[in-house]
Amino acid sequence: MSPEALLSRVLFIDLSSWSFHTEERSDLFQERLGGAGAAIRLLEEFCPQGADPLGPENPIIFSVGVATALFPLASKCVAMFKSPLTGNLGESHAGGRTAVAIRSAGYGAIVITGKASHPVYLSITKDGVAFRDARALWGTGRSDTAARIIRSKDGTPGTRTILRIGRAGENLIRYASVTSETYRHFGRMGLGAVFGSKKLKAVLISGDNLIEVSDRKRYRELYDRLYDQVTRSPLMQKYHEIGTPVNVKSLSAMGSLPVKNLTEQRLGGSDQLSGEEFARLFLSRRVACSHCPVSCIHIGQIRIPYPNDPYFYKTIPVSYDYELIYALGFMLGVSDPTDVLYLIDIIEQIGVDAMSAGVCAAWATEAMNNGLIDEEMTGGIRLSFGDAKHYLAFFESLARQKGEFYQILGKGVSFAASVYGGEEYALAFGKNEMPGYHTGPATYIGYICGARHSHLDNAGYSVDQKPEEKFPETPEKIAEELYEEEAYRQILSGLVVCFFARGLYTREIIQEVLSVCGIPMTVEELDTLGRSILAEKYRFKVREGFSLEPESIPIPKRILELPSGRGEINEEVIRRGIARYKELLEKNM
Repeated sequence: MSPEALLSRVLFIDLSSWSFHTEERSDLFQERLGGAGAAIRLLEEFCPQGADPLGPENPIIFSVGVATALFPLASKCVAMFKSPLTGNLGESHAGGRTAVAIRSAGYGAIVITGKASHPVYLSITKDGVAFRDARALWGTGRSDTAARIIRSKDGTPGTRTILRIGRAGENLIRYASVTSETYRHFGRMGLGAVFGSKKLKAVLISGDNLIEVSDRKRYRELYDRLYDQVTRSPLMQKYHEIGTPVNVKSLSAMGSLPVKNLTEQRLGGSDQLSGEEFARLFLSRRVACSHCPVSCIHIGQIRIPYPNDPYFYKTIPVSYDYELIYALGFMLGVSDPTDVLYLIDIIEQIGVDAMSAGVCAAWATEAMNNGLIDEEMTGGIRLSFGDAKHYLAFFESLARQKGEFYQILGKGVSFAASVYGGEEYALAFGKNEMPGYHTGPATYIGYICGARHSHLDNAGYSVDQKPEEKFPETPEKIAEELYEEEAYRQILSGLVVCFFARGLYTREIIQEVLSVCGIPMTVEELDTLGRSILAEKYRFKVREGFSLEPESIPIPKRILELPSGRGEINEEVIRRGIARYKELLEKNM
């Protein structure tokens, strides 16, 4: 069976009727490569205009690509849905074993609609879907507890993944995450809340299908060449040895780290939060996603003392990376690396996106300092930058959603600021909380214009770090560079290839990969497809009320007040960049 034939099946699951069926949709994979290209088409088809993101009609879509389980670093799964955080496009990517499990089960995509009458989890195999009672799992303290119970009850052969939510998803926090394999997540945009709204505690997917290729010799030669380039790449070696926290020192030196809700550029004692220091003090092992030789996932160990026993400790593994250290360390002014790992662990327990949670906590701290909120509203918790103990209690209260303040903050920092004030320092773009880069104007044009409002949409931070002679001359040139990068990334998100490998998977290499998969495409056709998928995402966003009119886009004043790594940021530059990006989008919409 050819790779594309295995991908032609789409599994549809209706939680309301406890039913499922499959359809053949080869168009989604042979013409659109799968992944993001398939998912946005399915979202348009199955999400009614104006749908309540937390209503039964909002679909959850998982999609893999034609390169999944075949080539190195083609290890991601795309999730799409209408975001309860932003009210428009929700897109999140996760590694681990999810993508390979879906393909090994014989599916290219899974579409989940409806709402269960009580908590359930799904067990998906090549033979179909079993609906399991999850009432006993609802409310479990840690999301990995649910996974252990499911594993013990539901032994299935082959490659297996267990996607599950924690209390944040159950309580409909709009930036709740879905955990995969403990150390990977569908983090951004609130997929966990959509799970919770459907009473869907978890999804187990397992499969043991073999994937055949028509020309084994040619496939093997291309695979070996790509594998050799990956394992010899200095960039990949950096991510293997230190992981993404390797960026801490360089960003700190540039003055590009958002510190204490972006009131400062550098944090005293920040060297303690460098990747090198985390590796020296805590690193216990490295973990890789399926079909990836890089092993960029770094696991640290923390020891938690038992009460009233000075010699006995509980040892907990904690996965750390740059974005977690930014959001729960620098953004909150916490410089002790052990405290940061404690905060990461509580975020894992409750199941929220770390960036959104950290930005919300940082805004709440400044709002309390400015008298907009008080301790009565936070349940007696006095927030101050650097106080990890109180942040631990704060996140626990957020997960429980006990009290009006936490219910409002659970809808995101933009919503909270619209209620209490402090919009000028509520750091969100397109209602999605800020990632960890204050590098310059390209970063912010990228956050605002990117389809997911993510640093990974178009890598504006990379543009900002270019030497002066290579930096775009005008805001319009910045926008053009970001647009071309984001269009190209739609192809990677179709395959679905990890963005770490974007330098390896050139258009010419992608042509070879597709040829082995029986899908011939020219470079021009690839570029056209990338722009088309990006335009389709924006059509959905606009359909659901999003606007990219430059003068109507809210820009937090805080980003204009603190010099970035590239100097002061000018609002006119940002708005000119937005205007040009909008022009480029409209050409293809």
